[in-house]
Amino acid sequence: MSAPTPRPGRLERSPVVLRDGQWWLVSGAGSVLAADPEFTSALDSFAEAMADADQAIADLRARQGEPPSSDAGGRR
Repeated sequence: MSAPTPRPGRLERSPVVLRDGQWWLVSGAGSVLAADPEFTSALDSFAEAMADADQAIADLRARQGEPPSSDAGGRR
């Protein structure tokens, strides 16, 4: 099974946002493109791990007959 592609949007509990395949650091003062390949690779890996965890939770709930959470991919 291949790892899921990170979804666009804010990485939970962080000032990091994925827009159009690029990671951005966001604050009240503005946004800065994250251009360091090692840093963006780590963000990709973390986002994939979060997506894997979200899918595992959804799978467990489905097996237990629970309705999926309304904020899938959201808070833990």
